[in-house]
Amino acid sequence: MDQSSTQSISAILKNHNLRPDKSLGQNFLTDPNILDQIVRIAGVTATDTVLEIGAGLGHLTAQLARSARAVTAVELDGRFIPILSERLAPYANITLVEGDILQLNNADLIQVDDYLVVANIPYYITSRILRKLLEAKLKPREIILTIQYEVARRVCAESGKLSLLALSVQMYGKPRLAMRIPAGAFYPPPKVDSAVIKIDLHPDPLLPDPQREIFFQLIKAGFLHKRKTLRNSISKGLGWSPDQAAELLLSGGIDPLRRAETLSIPEWLELTSVYEKVD
Repeated sequence: MDQSSTQSISAILKNHNLRPDKSLGQNFLTDPNILDQIVRIAGVTATDTVLEIGAGLGHLTAQLARSARAVTAVELDGRFIPILSERLAPYANITLVEGDILQLNNADLIQVDDYLVVANIPYYITSRILRKLLEAKLKPREIILTIQYEVARRVCAESGKLSLLALSVQMYGKPRLAMRIPAGAFYPPPKVDSAVIKIDLHPDPLLPDPQREIFFQLIKAGFLHKRKTLRNSISKGLGWSPDQAAELLLSGGIDPLRRAETLSIPEWLELTSVYEKVD
């Protein structure tokens, strides 16, 4: 981040007698070059409606508004609402909402069926926000998030290195790590680097309900003790005997001595199908 950007943030906060709230994970990204890259990664056009989570001081919000048809910006911290109202006043296409995105209904925020989510979110609620967006009745077309770099790598992992988080996301869409952002680009700087991920959502999840519920039950069991073999982990996770777990795995063409992270998504889908018949 250049010195002028840092001074700008400091000045804004000082003028309003405010400090970033660590409990809310507030780290402000204001580097105009990085903000521009995020908007370009999102592919925002003049026909797009964007939902932004965590407007902060409005730097990304304004950048989005220059490219989008409409932006709905949600901010939890009421201290920032007067600042945002003042700073974003020149943009008629911004709707500012004070509230907790985890408690709000996307359909109430966005009045169109086709929209994007672009956001720099606090690290500590990454999983909850992903789940909220991916399971929403009114799902976005794409999700572009700035999150912790190591978490981004886990989300975007491929077969052989899949985690519970990766499987949970990839049930709904295809993620990719689009950009790494150094910690020094934020104010105050976090302890680790961040990354921008872009998730292109599938038209429908890979499995419909109730098979999807079985899938999640199985992967949670499989990763319950990820250092153990699938035979042992699934038996403990499902409350089965090790022999029952081994039989399930063999019926799905999977070696019971493998570990959960080595399975591909197609293998988990096949195991779900086998489990459904057994259960």
